[in-house]
Amino acid sequence: MSTLFFVGLIFVFGSFMKFISQKLKVLYVVGYLIFGVIIGPEVLNIVPKEFIYNTHVIIELSLAIISVLVGANLKYNILKEQWHQIAIISLFETFFAFLFIAIAFYLLFSYLEFGFNKEFRLVIALLFGGLASATAPATILAIIHELNIKNRFSSFLLGTVAMDNAFALIAFSFIAMITDTLLSTYGFKIENFLILIPKTFYAIILGAVGALLSVTIDNIFKNYSTIKTTSTLGMIFLVYALAEYWSLEPLLSALVMGVVMANISKEFFLVKKEFDLHLKDIIFLLFFTISAMHLNLEFLVTMPMVVAVYVLFRILGKVFGVYIGGKVSHTSPFIQKNLGIALFPQAGIAIGLALSMQSEKALEPIAPIIVNVIIATTIVHELLGPFFTRYVLRKS
Repeated sequence: MSTLFFVGLIFVFGSFMKFISQKLKVLYVVGYLIFGVIIGPEVLNIVPKEFIYNTHVIIELSLAIISVLVGANLKYNILKEQWHQIAIISLFETFFAFLFIAIAFYLLFSYLEFGFNKEFRLVIALLFGGLASATAPATILAIIHELNIKNRFSSFLLGTVAMDNAFALIAFSFIAMITDTLLSTYGFKIENFLILIPKTFYAIILGAVGALLSVTIDNIFKNYSTIKTTSTLGMIFLVYALAEYWSLEPLLSALVMGVVMANISKEFFLVKKEFDLHLKDIIFLLFFTISAMHLNLEFLVTMPMVVAVYVLFRILGKVFGVYIGGKVSHTSPFIQKNLGIALFPQAGIAIGLALSMQSEKALEPIAPIIVNVIIATTIVHELLGPFFTRYVLRKS
């Protein structure tokens, strides 16, 4: 059967899953993940493995849009009084989430039963550490909208999530290069590491140029919001594709594009509104359902400790990092004590980074395990995370 047939099935049955999720008061992201597991090869096998292998384009266009929407939350006019505090806290909580996970996985490697030689210990520790830094912007944004809370703390929270994802993307690019060289027969070379500095700079420039061109085109269609949405969408895909073609970090380019457009265009909120009303649900349905189809249930039964260690040490790193960063930047005691707990959810960006490793030859033996861990922990993060985030937002 054709790929389009299975996309149609996902749309039809995914609509019912969203309806059920709303009735059960469960985040639809979790509903889509469970739905993907059920109809995928591991359970009912309604959707075969061949379909999953042919959906790279869907995953990439989904990630491109998600990254732009993440960046769009970093608006200077909203965060101008807090941006330096947000930057410091984001840097600390990103670093400590990485540090806590990397150390935990390195020290507990023998007990986690990965099935690899100890030569993979450092590589696995670094990769999981890099993935732990990211937070789920869509989940937190959905909770803020659901509770209809618009205050200083909710703005600070959204700004922190957007910035920590930017830091996570940059950090993961460096980590992926380091692990790739560690696994290669040539070993680690400093020149390979130094290449990443200009590459990161070029990725940022590409995103900024794409944003400027998109805004220029939007001005031509000033009175036609639907046309503006179409042209913006096209420019997002062009930027993402060019970043991939030039071996840059496409998620970072897309995120920067979102930041620049949100800050220089007075009309971008109309485009973002179109995305929120018409595109976001479709993108999330496809992305999370297809991502969940990569999950190997047998893996979860044999390696539950890996999932538990990842979830526990990630949140400990976030909470500790926020507290230290809050002390350094002199934020309020409420932010120091509560912001870290609100950062519990993790979903799209982490899954996207994990899936991107499957195309790296050197990481072929490790990639399936990492994808399974991240998808499994996403279900945990998205089931428990909203309770923590709701609690802190109501407290604020």
